[in-house]
Order: sequence, then structure tokens, then C-alpha cells
Amino acid sequence: MMPLYPFPSPGEVIVFALVLSRIAGIFAALPTFGGRAVPTNIKVVTAFMITLVCFPILKITPPPMPTDAFSLGLLALSEVAVGLTLALVAQMVFSAVEFSGQIIGLQMGLTISSILDPTRGTQVQIMSVLQSLFATLLFLSLDVHHVFIRAVVESFRVIPIGGWHVSGQLVSFLVQRTSDIFVLGIRLAAPVMVSLLLATVALGVMARAFPQMNVFIVSMPLNIGLGFLIMGGTLMIFFHVLEVSFGNLSGQINTLFRLMAKGG
Repeated sequence: MMPLYPFPSPGEVIVFALVLSRIAGIFAALPTFGGRAVPTNIKVVTAFMITLVCFPILKITPPPMPTDAFSLGLLALSEVAVGLTLALVAQMVFSAVEFSGQIIGLQMGLTISSILDPTRGTQVQIMSVLQSLFATLLFLSLDVHHVFIRAVVESFRVIPIGGWHVSGQLVSFLVQRTSDIFVLGIRLAAPVMVSLLLATVALGVMARAFPQMNVFIVSMPLNIGLGFLIMGGTLMIFFHVLEVSFGNLSGQINTLFRLMAKGG
């Protein structure tokens, strides 16, 4: 029988497949890599190559392997869940960015214009796409994706294969992070929201003072122009808030390690 090069035994092949499942899980949901904009074959090759490079240095102690295919499939799904959970904290930041773009688009009167987002295959507001592009550029320039590559390697030391657990504390932590989407989204959209609110109040006062003025015709270009002006003037604040959020991801990942390994 020919050896399974470079694996010395069939058990090593199963362990490699489980490691690949965890790494594939994180690449399936990681921002800039998990969307439809990246072809599936590229994502598959990337996950396989990273697994091939990391596998020799992981020093994994193989757990007792299931004897039936169903239990082995459940074990693989649990490894995928570990990767998905790790990528979820980064995806929530991008969800907050998209939420802020929707608020800004609503305030500027651009809700009628929507384009097809290739990463999701759905129609989104144009301001959400613009904000997401800014966040993606910052995500890559700060090398935040390297944090997740290191995290998925470190996860095998903290959470052994088959060691993933769901606890009440883990669910509470994820719910709290989900609620932060709205808080962060409001913080990112606050400068434009406040400015356009004051502009709307000013237009309302002018409409009462000059009834002949067509406020609707005046407000549309004014809101759009003022919105872009405020966005450009507060772009560094936008990047600073996102930089702080991306900087907190390392601590959130460590918390996820502790909660997923602890279990109920």
C-alpha cells in the first residue's frame, strides 16, 4: 500500500481535514475574503495552502476519532464553527460601517439610489458601499487580517480539535457584540447626522419665513453637498473610530478563546 505522502498515516489525513475545516470556516466569513467578490476557487486554494503551511508546526494531539461518518461530520462542523465565530467579531465591525452608511444615505436623500453589492449579491445603498470600501482599505492597511491568521493558529493551542463548546457566556458575549453594531454605526454617522439635522431645522425656519421658497427643491442638493462636505472633513475621525474598533479585536478574540474552550 502506498504511503499517503506527506502524511504518515490515514489518521493524519483526518486531522489535516479537521484543521482545514477550521481555517476554511474563518476564511468563509472574514471580511474582504469571505464575500462573493473573491472567487471560490481562490478562497479554497488560499485556505488549503495556509493549512498546508501551518499544519507541521501546530503539534496537534489527535483526539479519539469517531468511528462513523456522521460523528466525523459533526466534528468537522464544530471546527468550522470555531472559524466562523472568530471571523464574526470582524464582520460585526463591517456591519456597523454598513449601518452607518445607510443612516447617512437616508439623511442625504440617497435611499432611492441603490446598487448591487457583489460581496452579498443584494442591493445596498451607495453610501454603505462607499463606507465599506473605506473600512476595507483600513482593514488591510492595518494588517488586521494577519491578526486572524495568527488567531486561527493560536486557537489550536487553546481549543483542541473537538474542544468547541457553546455556553451561556459565549452567547451573551456574541449578543453584546451584536448590540455594539448599532452603537458603532451611530458613532460613525454622528457628524453627518447632526449636520444634516441642523440644516433641516434651518430650512424649516426659512420655509416659515419665506413661504414662496420651494424647500424641497433646495433641500435635496443642499443635503447631498453638505453631507459629502462633512464626510470629507471628518474622514480622519471616521478612520480613528474604526482603528480603535479594529484594535479591540485582539482582546475580543482572546475572550472568545476563553469562552469557547470553557464551555457550559
